[in-house]
Amino acid sequence: MTSKKWLRILATLAVTGAAIAYIVTKIDLGKTAHIIGNASLPWLALTAALTFVTVPPQAWRWQQLLRVREVEEPVGWLTRAYFVSYAVGQVLPTAVGGDASRIYETTKRHPGFGSPIAGSVLLERALGGAVTLVLAGIGFLLAIGRYPIGAYLWVEALFVGLTIVAGIVLFSRRMRRVLRFSVPLLRRVRVERIVRLVYEGIHGYREHIGTLLKVSLVTAAAQLARIVAIWASAHAVGIELSVRPFVVLGPLLFLVMLVPFTINGLAVREAFFVNFLGKLGVGADPAFACGFLFFVMTVLLALPGLGVILWEGTRRGRRAPASVADA
Repeated sequence: MTSKKWLRILATLAVTGAAIAYIVTKIDLGKTAHIIGNASLPWLALTAALTFVTVPPQAWRWQQLLRVREVEEPVGWLTRAYFVSYAVGQVLPTAVGGDASRIYETTKRHPGFGSPIAGSVLLERALGGAVTLVLAGIGFLLAIGRYPIGAYLWVEALFVGLTIVAGIVLFSRRMRRVLRFSVPLLRRVRVERIVRLVYEGIHGYREHIGTLLKVSLVTAAAQLARIVAIWASAHAVGIELSVRPFVVLGPLLFLVMLVPFTINGLAVREAFFVNFLGKLGVGADPAFACGFLFFVMTVLLALPGLGVILWEGTRRGRRAPASVADA
């Protein structure tokens, strides 16, 4: 194992350990378990419904991005790929592992289209981040003077600025000339080919503004549904807040989950809930319970994908002995 991998593992353990230590100092395990065990079933059912209902629209969104790059796939298969990616994301770092899974599976079905496929997935992720930040901006305006979460608002403002810069870099023709100066450095660190493939895959969408607008609207609807799902899980554990603060919390949480701090956001997610909701006067125990239920929903979302992986693995296992016998 290389020193870089060891460093990554140590960094992951350090972040996870710090988040767990923070949580342990804040919550009472017995009280938290009692809150989770007595969570409202109707509110949990609403949370689950809102979590699952977003998957087919996201698959349709991905289909539109693939289609304009001459890659055709039915929504049914893309929905299946999404569920598989959620299952993969349970054991690989956050959303990154799921995205890699989708790119790998789709490229296997369309050899020679690796660049547009990777570009579609990464652009989908980038648009999700951009729409998330638009919602965060709305939450920012709603929160000014109402909630004592100033530090979080500054973080959102920083992400908005970085997103604008990233959009200019990826889509501007003038920036394309400027970026040529980075080629020697990229070659030196041996990432020029993959960076070029990703850049070309995303840059090609600048000619498809109508598609980008449609995809952005679907993304906004999906993000709002997820925010309402978090609000519903909060009500399930007795947190009586309006949906307004969750318009601030949701986008920040989605951004936190994009960064591969730990495997599947373990502990970081719950620490975020405890800290954010604590600033709104919510006790650490129900705040942790809310974050834990959000995690449970991500696990439920992975179950169909796990079923697909097991079923397809079983089918391949049955075909292999037959082919050996025929030989």
